[in-house]
Amino acid sequence: MNVLKHIAGLVAGLTLPACTSTSTTSQALDGCDLVPVMLEEFDRLSVSPNRIGLARWTAHTPWWGDFGDAQFTNPGRDGPFSVDQGILSIKAWRDQTGKWRSGLLAAADRRGRGWGTQYGYFETRMKFPDGPVSWPSFWLKPLSAVGSVDPRLEIDVVEYYGHRTDRFHTVLHLHYEAPGKKWSEGIRTSVESDILVNEFNTYGVDISPGWLVFFRNGEEFWRHPTPDEMDYPMYPIVNLALGSGWPIDETPDPSILLVDYVHVYARSDATTCAPGLDGYVSSDRTAP
Repeated sequence: MNVLKHIAGLVAGLTLPACTSTSTTSQALDGCDLVPVMLEEFDRLSVSPNRIGLARWTAHTPWWGDFGDAQFTNPGRDGPFSVDQGILSIKAWRDQTGKWRSGLLAAADRRGRGWGTQYGYFETRMKFPDGPVSWPSFWLKPLSAVGSVDPRLEIDVVEYYGHRTDRFHTVLHLHYEAPGKKWSEGIRTSVESDILVNEFNTYGVDISPGWLVFFRNGEEFWRHPTPDEMDYPMYPIVNLALGSGWPIDETPDPSILLVDYVHVYARSDATTCAPGLDGYVSSDRTAP
C-alpha cells in the first residue's frame, strides 16, 4: 500500500476518507484520520544546543549520549547544519585539530518537551552521503523526561552504512535500566546499488496499537507487532554519525547528509505534542 496518497491532503488541513483495503493491509492503516503534529520543511534553521522552545530541535540526544566516531556539535557559523532552498545539510568533517565532527537533530529535550505522537505516521526524505563509512539514521525515541521510562523503546526506521550502498537496516530496540538487559529485532532491506546516495528517498513508519508498518518511497517493506511497552508518544531524531565499528580513514571529508523534510502526523483520536513551538498542532492526548 502507498501511504503517501493517504496523507497528501493533510497539509491543506483536509480530513481524509478511510483507506482502501488491499490484501496486505491490516489495522495499521485502516483509519487515515491523521492530523499534522510537526511539518518541518527546513525553510529556516531552528536548532539549539539542548532546549526545545524557541528552537524546534536540539543538537544532541536528550540524554547526552553521543555515539560513533564523530562528535555531535552545536549549531553555529562553523557548525554542522545549514539550509538552502528548503534542504537541510548535516556535515561531517575534520576540524582544525583533526577531530571528526558531525550533527544530530532531536525533536525533544531532556525535560520531555518536544514534538511527537503515540499513534501516527513519521516520515523523512533524505539523500545519504557517498563514500564509506557514513552512518546516517532516522529514528524515534520516547517523548518523556530523561529517566522516566523503563524500558525505553527505540525505533530505527532507517540506518545506512556507507560501505554497503545496496542495503539499509531497520531495527527495534528495548533498552532497560538493568545493566546488560536489551532486546533487539530488525531486518536488512536490499536496494539497487548507489540509489540511496544518488537519489532522495523517503522513509516512514506508521504506528498503531497493533502494528509498526515501515515504508520506503511509499511502499511497505516490513511490519512488526507493536511492542506492549510502547505506551507513550515518540519523537524523531535525524543524524549523520560515522564508524559503527568500521574504520573511517577513507570517509570523504566532508560528508554531507541532505534532508528535505521531517513530517509527523498523529491519528486524530490520539494526538499529542508537548508545549513548545508556534505553528504546530498541539492538543491533549485522548487514550485510544
